[in-house]
Amino acid sequence: MARILLVTGGARSGKSTHAEARTLALGRPAHYIATAEIWDEEMAARIAVHQARRGPEWTTHAEPLDLVGVLRATDDAPRLVDCLTLWLTNLMLGAQDWEAAAKALLASLPDLAAPVVFVSNEVGLGIVPDNRLARDFRDAAGFLNQWVAAAADEVIFTVAGLPMKVK
Repeated sequence: MARILLVTGGARSGKSTHAEARTLALGRPAHYIATAEIWDEEMAARIAVHQARRGPEWTTHAEPLDLVGVLRATDDAPRLVDCLTLWLTNLMLGAQDWEAAAKALLASLPDLAAPVVFVSNEVGLGIVPDNRLARDFRDAAGFLNQWVAAAADEVIFTVAGLPMKVK
């Protein structure tokens, strides 16, 4: 089975920076699998910041939905998936069966040869959201993180830029 690493934490906790360094430590060049979709100018600016931080050792693959397909297609070098919670957002807003997609992702991991580093937000540490969609998302993200953490060889929780090994 490929080495699987999950890096989780809150917003602006240093998850992506840590995950990028860990991925490159596994080998160069590496694949950056970006799940974000550009919905507005603010999101475009966020994506531009991420892209500017990365160097030429990355090949970027924009894939908002088909993680299994892109992981199979990039199984020649370490991969960074940034991030699972945006992937989940895309699935839920697209009225897709996120649980089936998550189970397919987990089932594909043992067949992969190259390492995979997943980034995911820990969204369940705050208040209970005031609307059903937000509560459903919080719950789904919690389950997805638990499932990926169970499959992972290592789990890192980042706080204030500091990585803490959880598993």
